[in-house]
Amino acid sequence: MIYPLFVFEQILSPTSHLWLTIVAALAPLLALILMLAVFRVTAWLATTIAGAITLALAVGVWHAPVRNALESYLLGGLTGVWSIDWITFWGLIIFNTLVLTGNFQKFQRWIVHHATADVRIQTLLLAWAFGALLEGLVGFGYPWAVVAPILVGLGIADLEAIRVAALANNAPVSYGALGAPIIGLAAVTSLPLLALSGSIGNVVAILALLPPWVLIYLVSGRAGLAEAWPLAIVGSLSYIAGQWPVAHYLGPYLPDISGALVSFWILWLFAKIWHPTTIRGFGGTPLNLDATAQAPEGSSAGEVFLAWMPYLVLILVVVAWTGPWSKLPAQSLFKLSIAAKSSVTTRTTTSVFNFAPLGGGTSILASWLVILAILRPRAAILSQVFSRTFRQMWAALLVAFFIFALAYVFVYAGMANSLAYGLSKFGIFFVVLAPVLGWIGVALSGSNTSTNAMFGPVQMVTGRLLNLPVLLLPSLNSVGAEVGKPIAPQTASVGVSTSKLVRSEGQVIRHNMGWTLVVLGYLILIALLFFRFFPRSMSL
Repeated sequence: MIYPLFVFEQILSPTSHLWLTIVAALAPLLALILMLAVFRVTAWLATTIAGAITLALAVGVWHAPVRNALESYLLGGLTGVWSIDWITFWGLIIFNTLVLTGNFQKFQRWIVHHATADVRIQTLLLAWAFGALLEGLVGFGYPWAVVAPILVGLGIADLEAIRVAALANNAPVSYGALGAPIIGLAAVTSLPLLALSGSIGNVVAILALLPPWVLIYLVSGRAGLAEAWPLAIVGSLSYIAGQWPVAHYLGPYLPDISGALVSFWILWLFAKIWHPTTIRGFGGTPLNLDATAQAPEGSSAGEVFLAWMPYLVLILVVVAWTGPWSKLPAQSLFKLSIAAKSSVTTRTTTSVFNFAPLGGGTSILASWLVILAILRPRAAILSQVFSRTFRQMWAALLVAFFIFALAYVFVYAGMANSLAYGLSKFGIFFVVLAPVLGWIGVALSGSNTSTNAMFGPVQMVTGRLLNLPVLLLPSLNSVGAEVGKPIAPQTASVGVSTSKLVRSEGQVIRHNMGWTLVVLGYLILIALLFFRFFPRSMSL
């Protein structure tokens, strides 16, 4: 434990002026957003500079002791590395192992083959279900980069293919990269991980009712949607059936993967017994079945099983390792903490780094080792896997350290409390603003995890000051960040990397904007629904 010589007492309004205090508290967040969105400073450098600004304000304005502020910065950085990097690194290691051994390409070909000739079924199986699987495993814009070229190959125009892949990605983002955004949110708010996973799952379940309708409309028009509306219902409900129970009872690691697999298989089976009378291509053009017939499937049952095997292994190992029955994640080797007296509750609050060596990230490592035992790749391929993963992730690994370091100082010094106190002056109307804040955060930062780290503590304290259910505003922050993803420049940069629209992120963002605002409006209605009718589902 780190024991300070005394407990630092936070100051609620260090400038003695409400709006001046709010501006001072917002300064590091605004600086970060300005560097990322306007000056296009690389994320790890922007978070480093914003962290330095936060430290200066914490010491110079909120009067936090220098040593304590630096200790909270270090504890936050270590939390980012262990809670986020340790999970996302091994998730990408698994993905790159599958790619470099050829296993992922076999799985992708099998998925494409079973998508049938109808563009509406192709869109739901590939963009909705397969995209959610990629988001759950890797995140970071990979669903756009992988799915969009497949859709283009099936006849969807480039710009429209990227928009379809982006909007299909709305529902899964909070549970992306094996639950990293929710794990990060729990770390900075000290809210129970399983409770947060469940409350966000409630919101996502209702949000997921909309996208399949939008996707079918985008690829086939009104006539295509009027014919194929049962597919939209089955697509949304099947994803919810796989996602919601896992989010509630097992935690944030697997809801995307379980939702994706359940949705894919139910949609595939449903399409065997029912399909629209007219088979349509992109734009709603009727297709000649004979002209579009696909070649017979050449994969053997063993090859198909091997293609699906890694995802089954991941589910089985992670469920067994991290489920409520397991004591492994709770085993702590040591804890480091530093305390402060809250300016809102006047109670002692602590910033904690808990080194639990058998946590969720280690279960992903164990899954990878089992997959290795089955695939048996050569040593040269394993070398390529690690080399490729470090090239892709080194900056993201640094960002996790610096953004959580910033967040910990922001909370420890009392800056989050001061900002929340100011925002609470909006009153109950803040329920409407909460998802918008998440939407803005991810649209400018590009990361749901970073958005939760920056705004999660503010949302939580604002909710407490307004006597709202404690899980409501943090959950809306995370799901609001999901909705902003289609217009996030950093995500768009990855998403267009495999298309003809490389370096045309602005065009992609403008094309995505309208439907993103529609989904944001829908989310605001969901927020009001939970606030008015289901507040208990957002309480501890």
